[in-house]
Amino acid sequence: MKDTLINLFDRDLNKLKNELILYKKEENIWKVSGDILNSAGTLTIHLIGNLNHYIGAVMGNSGYIRDRNAEFSILNVPRDSMVQQLDATIQEVSNAILLFSEDKFDSNYPHVVFDEPMTYEYFMFHLVSHLNYHLGQVNYHRRLLDN
Repeated sequence: MKDTLINLFDRDLNKLKNELILYKKEENIWKVSGDILNSAGTLTIHLIGNLNHYIGAVMGNSGYIRDRNAEFSILNVPRDSMVQQLDATIQEVSNAILLFSEDKFDSNYPHVVFDEPMTYEYFMFHLVSHLNYHLGQVNYHRRLLDN
């Protein structure tokens, strides 16, 4: 399972990096319009915080301190900086999963996130799907608003 998780997070975080790189105008990464309230930049910063907290800090004891409110209020982070943060996140996620004992995936994740206990395995699959949900939003954002 560890190899599969590492491959999925690596693949999809690299897709997110590619989406940011594909923006013709860097400032459009931060554009919002109408009912589109979260920019691609905001979603990227949120995913960086989410994965560094739930996998890096909780599973890997990285010491990362999450500021979830800042994830939705920080604006205009340069694209190159977000790409570097994504590279660091890929490394942190991979390291944390590699160091995690395979037999612990059946045990309960130490934090109650969805009002009831869940296993590490369940939560890892949730985090992969959460990443992909926002990855799809970023792709759609780019195609709609980067003109």
